[in-house]
Amino acid sequence: MQISAKELAGRLIMRVMLFTAVFSAMSMLTFNIVLPELRAEFRIDLAQASWLSSGYLLVYAIGSVVYGKLANRYRLKNLITFGLLVFAVGSLVGFASSAFWQALAGRLLQAAGASVVPAAAMLIPIRYFPRERRGVAMSMTAAGLALGTALGPVVAALMLSALDWRWLFVPPIFVLALVPFFRKYVNDVPDPNPGKLDRLGGALLAATIAFALLGATYMSWQLFAAAALMLGMLAWRLATASEPFVQPALLRNRKYAGGLCIAALIACVASGMALLPPVLLADVYGLESEWIGFALVPAAVASSALSRSGGKLADRRGDASLYTLASGLLMLCFALLAAFSGAAPAWTLTLFLVFGNVGQTFIQVAVASSLSKTLSNDQAGVGMGLVQMTNGIASAMAASLYGLLLELDAPGWIPLAAGTNARMYVLLFASFILVHAGLLAYYRMRFRPDQKTKSASTVEGR
Repeated sequence: MQISAKELAGRLIMRVMLFTAVFSAMSMLTFNIVLPELRAEFRIDLAQASWLSSGYLLVYAIGSVVYGKLANRYRLKNLITFGLLVFAVGSLVGFASSAFWQALAGRLLQAAGASVVPAAAMLIPIRYFPRERRGVAMSMTAAGLALGTALGPVVAALMLSALDWRWLFVPPIFVLALVPFFRKYVNDVPDPNPGKLDRLGGALLAATIAFALLGATYMSWQLFAAAALMLGMLAWRLATASEPFVQPALLRNRKYAGGLCIAALIACVASGMALLPPVLLADVYGLESEWIGFALVPAAVASSALSRSGGKLADRRGDASLYTLASGLLMLCFALLAAFSGAAPAWTLTLFLVFGNVGQTFIQVAVASSLSKTLSNDQAGVGMGLVQMTNGIASAMAASLYGLLLELDAPGWIPLAAGTNARMYVLLFASFILVHAGLLAYYRMRFRPDQKTKSASTVEGR
């Protein structure tokens, strides 16, 4: 098989992107465990302290779309360089902070820079790899995200055992060492006729996201109403602007729109898989935070190690085959968690999560690969950016919902958790099985493999 010089360069870039994704994922997660400490030090309430995480997510979601749109106008290596520099500057601002607003400013700057990572990670496979080999490329970023997810809580716990919380801002500074590699190998050319940049449409999109996430954070109907108003104005802008920020044709693409809905629901369940097991291990099993961090490492390491295998399977057998395998692993994980939470030893849950994390990594690769194939080159930047934005909003809203549900008393008729305080966890894990079963059926219907592609894959396999 002949590999072009362009694809070889793409492989080198994706290896560098893997390490960049590690720092991006770590930065997103590390501050969750210090919110109580910040609340006490700055004498603020928990809702204010949580803005170090929710504010980061808000800017990250918006930035992923903006960078995707700008990638049609500017060279990608310049955007990556700018984003990583802002990421590092935000880290320095946070490290030097002496007031809460300074720490928050540092976090928002970090997010404004780090959001270039998901945008670039989605665009590079599209620009450098043929359609039939994008799965492996996308799996490398998934591996980096999985490894960063594993390392984040552990690194934070180790640093906090000896250092001040401000040192959590330091690791992202090391991304600057990767900038020369991006400068050397990323040599794409922007669209010579990118058209006008719809700043009003971008502002309305940002306002819609901001109010939606604020509404989810504070469960305020006024903020949700403001989000609905901004959404209405955004719809008007998209219908009337000569060159709107998001092309209406993109949203009229039924395959893309269906895949976007699938990705959002997968993100909702993924948010539960990230949030519920640590809380379960703390509330039901009484584990300390550092032990919870270590308990989550095997699953994340397994998903990082196997992510490339998932990409190869997608390229060899098709995205639908990888999605089916991933969905099966996720449903197996949730079935085991529903059956044994609160009854089996804590270490067994660690093993169950291996199935779930590997399945989650595989399913993200499958959906991203499927969605990328529904977009033309001029739609790829904003289209894949919208996927990242939708995932961010869905994750934030789902996390708020799970927090509210865990405060409620679970029904007493749940038999598997009888005699324990794990009933609500069992109910949620069982509901995740139903969600993924429905999504699998919808995915198989919407992304039915093309007969030509299927035949070609069969011949190649021989």
